[in-house]
Amino acid sequence: MHSAARTLVTGATGFVGSAVAKALSETGFAVRALVRPGSPRAHLAGLALELVEGDIRDQASVGRAMCDVRYVFHVAADYRLWARDKREIYDANVEGTRNVMCEGLRAGVERVVYTSSVAALALRPDGTPADESVPLSEEQGIGAYKRSKIAAERLVQAMVANDGLPAVIVNPSTPIGPRDVKPTPTGRIIVEAACGRIPGFVDTGLNLVHVDDVAAGHLAALQRGAIGERYILGGTNVLFADMLADIARLVGRAPPRLRIPRAVALPVAYAAEATAWLTGREPFATVDGIRMSEHRMFFTAAKAERDLGFRARPYVQGLEDAIRWFRDAGYLEGKARR
Repeated sequence: MHSAARTLVTGATGFVGSAVAKALSETGFAVRALVRPGSPRAHLAGLALELVEGDIRDQASVGRAMCDVRYVFHVAADYRLWARDKREIYDANVEGTRNVMCEGLRAGVERVVYTSSVAALALRPDGTPADESVPLSEEQGIGAYKRSKIAAERLVQAMVANDGLPAVIVNPSTPIGPRDVKPTPTGRIIVEAACGRIPGFVDTGLNLVHVDDVAAGHLAALQRGAIGERYILGGTNVLFADMLADIARLVGRAPPRLRIPRAVALPVAYAAEATAWLTGREPFATVDGIRMSEHRMFFTAAKAERDLGFRARPYVQGLEDAIRWFRDAGYLEGKARR
């Protein structure tokens, strides 16, 4: 791989995308970032990036951004568990992916790294960490976000098989860490927990990984990944109660002790979504989120470790970096500078 090659990153103003753009820039790649007009960019300050305005849903702007590009990292995604119009999520994640892949083929790029998600993978019935071997069907996905990521991954795989698309797929688990501007649903949990606004928890678990390790995994996929293969970029499998306890310890609060039955949490989520319909503000508790919590979302990154040399630091370091960044950016005082 030629580290000085022009490399396009979609979603560079987002959480994972900004980490990928940063890692590429610091490694010496000539990074071109496709950004939407009005997207926050303060967290990209100091990086050597060529910013090109456009939108992955606009095929013409994607085509212009592909000019003289050798490698593509398609990281952009609409990561919401609720939206008034769920077609927005599908349009961004599926049709946006179609535009990027088609224009990448048209431009003759050498390699594409596509950012999928563990949301596209099946959990194991016995609760042991899942790997890349069993994908979910779109019908099995819970909610618009999951279904859209499943459909987008299938689209990429079909183009690899039928059109010669030179794409490698990475499936991050749940990234945490600095520069979570929006923030993501997981970032909102960290902020709310750090502020003492989460009184209890449901019995679930998730795989947490530092966002900068996810970015390093993207670069490893470019350099060492096999075309058409998928690689989980994950870290530590953590019970949700333990995650909240660690956040409380890091900010000097007492951890929540109340275990909330899903039979109680689900009506709260329905009420939160009803309020969101009136206000237009994304709810903290969502029906899809509660439904997904019925299973412990545990995964293994053994394949990426073996084939890509991927390594993830202890997840608590991700929590520490996230809390530090949220505090410095004013999120913990409710005055975020976005």
